[in-house]
Amino acid sequence: MAKLLYVTVSPLTSEKSKSINVGEHFLNEYKANHPNDTIETLDLFKDEIPFLNQDIFDAWSVLKSGESIETLSKEDQYKVRRNDELLNQFIGADKIVFVNPMWNLFFPPVLKAYIDILCVARKTFMYTAEGPVGLLKDKKVLHIQSSGGVYDRSEGAPIVDFGDAYLKHMMGFFGIFDYEAIHIDGIDAAPDKKDEIMGEAKDKASKLAREF
Repeated sequence: MAKLLYVTVSPLTSEKSKSINVGEHFLNEYKANHPNDTIETLDLFKDEIPFLNQDIFDAWSVLKSGESIETLSKEDQYKVRRNDELLNQFIGADKIVFVNPMWNLFFPPVLKAYIDILCVARKTFMYTAEGPVGLLKDKKVLHIQSSGGVYDRSEGAPIVDFGDAYLKHMMGFFGIFDYEAIHIDGIDAAPDKKDEIMGEAKDKASKLAREF
């Protein structure tokens, strides 16, 4: 039995969001094909995702000095514990699915804040004499992303979809190289092809749901 962490990064519902629509299709197919797996959901627009700031850095300095977490203010205790909760949830998952729209050639900023929380030495990576090494070797990641235009993501092409490129790089930084993506591209550029584009994306989602 595996644990799937399903992370959504959109302020819209499936009726208005192409990425959430395909993501929900994937999740339903996944449940049908993996009925014994545990599924946890995380909505980055609804759940509390602390941005790294001076309060958190100061709190970490206090804890590194050997002080108890109880010496922190109630607010700072919450932020530190929430960061740890999110980090442990990610580490504890066997499979992770990210679902988001492209915003200005990247993803919504709250996803960057979430990734920042995951970048913890000796938890998701470690420093060695040869450079940083990822510690999360046996996980899978699926990235489902919608974008209004069409982007060339082939090897050697100039990077324009910075969000997918960054997410793939950071997962590799954590040691996760089993990375798949579903790109729902071009509906804004060619609205007459919406049904075709969504159909192709859902077909790929169904296939991946069986294999993921």
